[in-house]
Amino acid sequence: MTIPRIDEQSRHEMLEPMDQTVRQDWNPDLYVKFEGERTRAAQDLLARTPLETARTIYDLGCGPGNSVELLLRRFPGASVVGIDLSEAMLAHARRRAPTARFEKEDIADWTPSQPVDLIFANAALHFLPDHDRLIPRLASFLAPGGFLAVQMPNIVREASHAAMRLVAAEGPWADRLVPIAKTRPVIAGFEDYYDWLSPLCTKIEIWTTTYIHPLNGPDEIVDWFAGSALRPFLDPLNEEERRQFLDRYRLELAQAYPTRKDGKTFLAYPRLFIVAGAP
Repeated sequence: MTIPRIDEQSRHEMLEPMDQTVRQDWNPDLYVKFEGERTRAAQDLLARTPLETARTIYDLGCGPGNSVELLLRRFPGASVVGIDLSEAMLAHARRRAPTARFEKEDIADWTPSQPVDLIFANAALHFLPDHDRLIPRLASFLAPGGFLAVQMPNIVREASHAAMRLVAAEGPWADRLVPIAKTRPVIAGFEDYYDWLSPLCTKIEIWTTTYIHPLNGPDEIVDWFAGSALRPFLDPLNEEERRQFLDRYRLELAQAYPTRKDGKTFLAYPRLFIVAGAP
């Protein structure tokens, strides 16, 4: 079966956030199973951020603390604050980076008490809608010479996510999952981010990178997304329905991601990077 891709939408259209009733806490253990692969993008983002010193740094959507560790090593004298809405992730991060400060807060409503030298958001903002308002709002919090550094997975049109939508629409759970599939935020085009940032920032760099992750077959692709993109689809289901959903999802993945002779499956993972500096 051919997995359909999502219909093309206006690059300015940002969908409504998913229903709060399907938001449950994150599982840090699932998330960090592929920590090396996930941290690579954060390393690349930080490496391209031309900031020599920083006093105040906020890591938005800090997760289990892997990006906070990078920031502490790069700016050992800075005050680093991790922001996340997940109690489980914050508990993990506090153990991992005890010298940082962590706060439970929705980054959609986050407002710092003073201008910030670096706002770092690695794989977090793609969960939020209305980037035409969100991105300029974040840039407005920068101190003179400060930087906004953002990385977002741009994978919603890839086969892995098309398969999620397909299984959601074809199963007995369709009445519960199709509305979720239709309300996943879609990030905008790079031109849009430039236009939104250019009135506030003088140094803007935008690029895309597609990472190729060799995984051990469809099961590891499921594990990759079980702690992130699959959560909204699995949370409303009971245990038996989750098993059935994942069985169908694995079958679709097996067709979309063929296994190589050595047993590996290549997961192509495109990401959009933005580094913008305040004058």
